[in-house]
Amino acid sequence: MQAIVYSRYGPPDVLELKEIAKPAPVAGEVLVRVHAAAVNPYDWHFLRGTPGFIRLFTGLSRPRFPRLGADVAGVVESVGAGATRLKIGDRVFGLCKGAFAEYACGKESELAIIPGGFSFEQAAAIPIAGTTALQGLRDSGGVLADQSVLINGAAGGVGTFAVQIARALGATVSGVCSARNAELVRSVGANFVIDYGLQDFTQADRRYDVIFDLVGNHPLKAIRRALKERGTFVGCGGGGPEKSGWELMAGMLGQAIAGRFSQQQKLTGVLAKVNARDLSVLAGMLSSGAVKPVLSRTYLLKETAEAIRHVESCHAAGKVIIAVA
Repeated sequence: MQAIVYSRYGPPDVLELKEIAKPAPVAGEVLVRVHAAAVNPYDWHFLRGTPGFIRLFTGLSRPRFPRLGADVAGVVESVGAGATRLKIGDRVFGLCKGAFAEYACGKESELAIIPGGFSFEQAAAIPIAGTTALQGLRDSGGVLADQSVLINGAAGGVGTFAVQIARALGATVSGVCSARNAELVRSVGANFVIDYGLQDFTQADRRYDVIFDLVGNHPLKAIRRALKERGTFVGCGGGGPEKSGWELMAGMLGQAIAGRFSQQQKLTGVLAKVNARDLSVLAGMLSSGAVKPVLSRTYLLKETAEAIRHVESCHAAGKVIIAVA
């Protein structure tokens, strides 16, 4: 089978399209014939081995697992021992290790059935971004009906899902984005659109019940000014390859310390865990029309390096898709 592989850390140029052996599912896994995959910041972090501390898990000098990709949509090809919920021929979406390939294995517990009437490309856009938005707003943010929610980075992969999910939860949503993406953010359901080129939401008079920050371009002190007295801030990464590991760690540490001493405002974050239950929740939202994936660009498997460069630019609107079959 063909797969995207890399033998050393570096820019997208180190990626190669190679013929490798088809994997076999172990206990609790299924083998998926990949039809589409999606690119996430997760991928360029693993590709570059940055921030440096992730190499403790991925390999100090070179990647232990030489394949990229996680978000996937395809058809179950074979089933490992103990996997009983999915069967051969099922159209599924979720996580598979090494999804930028013709075949990839994934845990049955991290896959769900694609709703009828939706394409593999649409389904592949959902897993990490959709789950991050859902868990960030529902679980970390505790968003309730009639609350005011601000999404900083509303035009991105997670942001476009976050706007729609916040609306589905009954919130009034303000989306922060560039002028060129204002209509997109409005089209996915934002009640108000803030052009960051014209207005700094942290300096405005409006206060929010929940701020979901997907960019990380404002000091926490400034963010807190935009929160209501008992508001909730949910941080979720932010920044491109130019942001150092020290900057990321300092930001997370500062937020954690401030959160310990905040008596009224809640300062938290989200580290999404993709699971079949929440994928099914998202599938239900998809079927009801409450959520619709926004697809930015589609690339062929051989163009994966170019696709990752586009995501690294931090200016992709919606999700970037790899069409495999």
